[in-house]
Amino acid sequence: MRILGRLIPLALVVTVLLALVKTAADRPGGDVSTPARLARRFQADTTVAKTNAWFQAHWNREQIAPAAPASQLTILRRLSLALHGTVPSLEELRQFQADTGDRKLQRWTQRILADNRFASYFSDRLERVLVGSDEGPFLAFRRDRFGAWLSEQLAANRPWDQIVTELVCAEGLPTGQPATNFITIAQLDDDVDEQQLAGRTIRAFLGQRIDCAECHDHFLDPRWKQSHFQGLAAFYASTRFTPLGVDDNLELQFEVTDQESNSSRVIAPAVPFGSEWLPADGSPRQKLAAWLTDRRNERFDRAIVNRVWGQMFGRPFHSPVDDLPDPGDPATEVLDLLADGFRSHGRELKWLIHAIAASRPFRLDSRIFNTDANTPAATELPTVELQHHEEAWAVFPLIRLRPEQVIGAMLQSASLKTIDRNSHLFTRVRRFFGEQEFVQEYGDLGEEELSEQTGTIPQALLRMNGKLARELLQTGPLGATTAIAGATAGDDTLCLASCFEVCLGRHPEPEESAALLPWLTETRGSQREQAVQDIFWALFNSPEFSWNH
Repeated sequence: MRILGRLIPLALVVTVLLALVKTAADRPGGDVSTPARLARRFQADTTVAKTNAWFQAHWNREQIAPAAPASQLTILRRLSLALHGTVPSLEELRQFQADTGDRKLQRWTQRILADNRFASYFSDRLERVLVGSDEGPFLAFRRDRFGAWLSEQLAANRPWDQIVTELVCAEGLPTGQPATNFITIAQLDDDVDEQQLAGRTIRAFLGQRIDCAECHDHFLDPRWKQSHFQGLAAFYASTRFTPLGVDDNLELQFEVTDQESNSSRVIAPAVPFGSEWLPADGSPRQKLAAWLTDRRNERFDRAIVNRVWGQMFGRPFHSPVDDLPDPGDPATEVLDLLADGFRSHGRELKWLIHAIAASRPFRLDSRIFNTDANTPAATELPTVELQHHEEAWAVFPLIRLRPEQVIGAMLQSASLKTIDRNSHLFTRVRRFFGEQEFVQEYGDLGEEELSEQTGTIPQALLRMNGKLARELLQTGPLGATTAIAGATAGDDTLCLASCFEVCLGRHPEPEESAALLPWLTETRGSQREQAVQDIFWALFNSPEFSWNH
């Protein structure tokens, strides 16, 4: 009986682990084989040409010479970090290097988007702005159900306007109709916080932060008045929570208290511009959704273009990401170009990602060198000039990786095989719990993840001496360090190159080889495994590992 008593709790733990892993694994995937041809619907040549022409004209006006093109391996690393939240595996690197077909980067972008890891990772990024980063009430919120639903929409390449319409208009229980979690985040007991929903709606879907107008006219932006905010909040006044979930009671109205007279007054639903876009029929939420997604509402498309640009580069084209200027502003004209293409291609997020990934700024090197005849070619630009180039998108910006990307890179680097839903159960369990713990310790910016962030000493120490880092570097039958040490016995150059490919996605520079090859000289067996571990530790803790470049 004592043995049985100990086995029952253990069985429950195992059952929970299997359920958690299955939930992550069941997110939809696709054919991840390299496409022989680029799907016609993802071709964005016209938009990319217009985008590149805009940047070239911008650089000419600024009298800036852009950086040279980055290597294809570097671009593959960028794509993997932006769309999968991790670095490419050695298995993927070998497949990429063996691919000699035309339009290679475009086809690999398509392959990465077809992988189930894209839908899972990118949905987590969008969740931050849609429902926040807090877990919320367990029964009412069910963030995991919302994430699985959003992942399914991304995997199916459902148009963005359709996703948004369902979020704003959804009815039912948050467990059975996960899209309603966009509404339930504003639940206060049995009431809905209309003003919280109005602020999040405009911030998430129009790229405007108008929360300040909840109490008074916006101090810094005369475009937004308190009456605008109240009119938008009134669209959610009929929304209510019942035992059957979210629904609408059209008899409910939005009331505010007049501060001067201390009396209540009813606010009718109203929009700050484009009132002709409001349909005559439908519930208030349906009308609001139609107004938000109307093809004439340029702010809707520009907002998601700026946000996806931020996910691809690590920072949005215009910052803050939710404080965009009006359409037609010369400083953000390139967002209008991409938004036009996005709109004309059915508002497919995968098409938008293709267009940004194929643009010239995304494919530039993160380093730029002096071209002055009196300056050695190998001398990089001073920091001030480099910052000017980064502001003009004439060099790929150096951006510190988010916690999910850091731990994703560490976990993948510890395995030569690709870690995905087809990986060994132990590998997936370790990744699931390792990522949760690491992100919590490393620090999570939540909804502000696209804002500027700086590294901290505790973060560096966590990579150096953290429990997970130590476990990943230990030798074992499934570990990368053991496999590399054994497979490259007698070939130190290949061994070092494999370490760099796995950790940094590139080959070592001559000076790096000169410094590190002696660590491997005449090593065998466990001694060689220890040397490989030491090289991995050094690469894990190099600035390059924790930055996008």
